[in-house]
Amino acid sequence: MDYQLQTPDSAIPCEVTCDPDNGRFMIRKADTSGEVFNSAEELTDWLEKNWTEAMFTEPGTFDTMIASLKQQKQ
Repeated sequence: MDYQLQTPDSAIPCEVTCDPDNGRFMIRKADTSGEVFNSAEELTDWLEKNWTEAMFTEPGTFDTMIASLKQQKQ
């Protein structure tokens, strides 16, 4: 799944990709740098430690994404 979250800091949205079928777990931050992970668990853990819902223009989108990622892990 791909998720896009808009921040007030950038015209380019942050992007989260969680694709277990193809082994792709990555994010693009507001500054367009990124991070790559080895699993959905690592991706979700990093997001919970480094991002908060207050960072985004639609805070509920972040919570929905985290819930969806946790559900995929099960």
